[in-house]
Amino acid sequence: MPILDAPDILSALSEQDNRLRFARFEHDDALAVGTRIIELARSREQTISTSVWLGEQLVFQAALAGTSADNDSWMNRKVATVRHFDTASLSIMKRLEAYGVTDPATHRGVDRFAYAFNGGAVPIRIGATQVGVVVASGVDDYVEHDLVVEALDEHLASARGAAEL
Repeated sequence: MPILDAPDILSALSEQDNRLRFARFEHDDALAVGTRIIELARSREQTISTSVWLGEQLVFQAALAGTSADNDSWMNRKVATVRHFDTASLSIMKRLEAYGVTDPATHRGVDRFAYAFNGGAVPIRIGATQVGVVVASGVDDYVEHDLVVEALDEHLASARGAAEL
């Protein structure tokens, strides 16, 4: 995602959230999306960790060389943020920035060691209902977010194509 002004990026993030809606999303889908994130990161020589959650179950997790347990911690905190605020972690980050909030955890009354207000985690939705989270860590907020969205977009297009057959 190119760096945009706050209203433009918030609009783009809202459009993504409305677009990324699945008719179904199961374990095989989680495996496919997680694997695709790793493939994309490798092809771009990006150092990344990723995980895909369905509800409270960790269905997929992988890490490329150059990442560490610190990335796992970041991912867990971003997942908590998506679950709590029911929006992509980049979206809540940008919303708070637009309001001039410099300490999101204190402002939102949450534990800074349990939540991360950074990009890279996106809800998985069936219709409007959040059923899981896809997350990446290791590069920067925008690259991580875009990587997850790209993999979800591809999978959604594939699922729609298969449904039309």
